[in-house]
Amino acid sequence: MVRIAIDISGGDNAPESNVLGVILAQQELANSAHFVLLGDENAAKTILNREGVSSSSFSFVDSKVTIGMSEHPVKAFSAKPDSTISIGFRMLATQEIDAFASVGNTGAMLVGAMQSVRAVPGIIRPCISSVLPQLDGTTGIILDVGTNADCKPDVLYQFAMLGSLYLKNVKNVDNPRVALLNIGEEEEKGNLLTKAAYQMMKDSSHFNFIGNVEGNDLFNSKADVIVCDGFTGNVVLKQAESFYTIAKELNLNNSYLNKFNYEEYGGTPILGVNGNVLIGHGKSSPIAVKKMLKLAVEVAESRLPEQIRNAFN
Repeated sequence: MVRIAIDISGGDNAPESNVLGVILAQQELANSAHFVLLGDENAAKTILNREGVSSSSFSFVDSKVTIGMSEHPVKAFSAKPDSTISIGFRMLATQEIDAFASVGNTGAMLVGAMQSVRAVPGIIRPCISSVLPQLDGTTGIILDVGTNADCKPDVLYQFAMLGSLYLKNVKNVDNPRVALLNIGEEEEKGNLLTKAAYQMMKDSSHFNFIGNVEGNDLFNSKADVIVCDGFTGNVVLKQAESFYTIAKELNLNNSYLNKFNYEEYGGTPILGVNGNVLIGHGKSSPIAVKKMLKLAVEVAESRLPEQIRNAFN
């Protein structure tokens, strides 16, 4: 049974949405996961009692200290060693838990990951991914989506390795197809970054590189993993999120467009660090928190950091 800790004090709707999300996750995963709630223990138990759920099903680490959503990540992580995020990373580093999840300050989560469990040896820049729903019902990913706005070709090469390893080990995709996001399919197309990255990727034995894809290939199942710098990826992510918002504003109930609702996926792991760290949207609902925790269990059970370490060794 894997041990998953969640920062119940993080996010816009804390602790209510986080505790309700843990309840939903526990209902589905009681046989495979034990949840540790980091934050105001009394507040958590009040919500559990209100919902008729026994607090004995969970563990608690009491803390009244929170890193706010608008606080400077580096300064806050250093200045607040008793915050829920700091405690979570100490527990992860000492292997008291198997995964740590939060919908709180994303920057603080990234700082904590780098300072506590640190990057896998050989990894230049850890990154995060986002889901790309495909028209045929499958699911791809794009990375990076905001952690690294400026990248060099070797960093994109590593993103390709990380994305491929994630889909292979966590989502059981056999031999994922990896593509480079570009302004044309031809090898000679693109800017200095993508041209150089293409040359590094085209003969790779580390992943199944299929070449360049364009923006109109994001959702047509042409590739399983799409690689780009974090600036480009974040623009794509925000545009994709707007599809669901527009559909709701137009009163469209479309099964495909509904897949762009962030609640469907909950969160994403930080790829390339020596621990299972998951971050979610700051405005996460209970359903989104539940989905994040379910993904945390999948990632922990797959032993993803170990798989990444083996690949980079």
